[in-house]
Amino acid sequence: MEIILLENMEDLGTVGQTVRVKPGYARNYLLPRKLACVANEKNLNHYRTLIEAKQKKLAHEKASAEKQAEQLSGLTLVFERKTRGEEAKLFGSVTNSDIASALADKGYEIERKRIILEEPIKRLGEYKAMVRLHPSVTATLNVVVKSEHEGEDVG
Repeated sequence: MEIILLENMEDLGTVGQTVRVKPGYARNYLLPRKLACVANEKNLNHYRTLIEAKQKKLAHEKASAEKQAEQLSGLTLVFERKTRGEEAKLFGSVTNSDIASALADKGYEIERKRIILEEPIKRLGEYKAMVRLHPSVTATLNVVVKSEHEGEDVG
């Protein structure tokens, strides 16, 4: 079945692109969610202006995401955590929620779902975190986890 995409779909294509999909996928998923419409002459004419406007909007969003990616790429986030043992294991890991809140403190409002860690951060050291700002724009953050030095004089 031929459809016109009304949203960017990672697996299928970009807005305005005509693609062929299985009829059940189109009928049960894409069409009810208004992610696509049937590719016929009437729809092509009707959606052409809407698609052009959406493509301009997406281009603007991509440009602003690229600016933000430049700002984020030079950023280093430092976390101090309590550790145990000689292997420097952390009491609790550093998660994407922690990174999102640290970014919010610095003035960047980014959803935690957009922050991707290659592996859970459970030890001291330096790590990389990917931030997906746009489907085609990602930024890489440096994350440093240091040991929290507790008070040496307890008493």
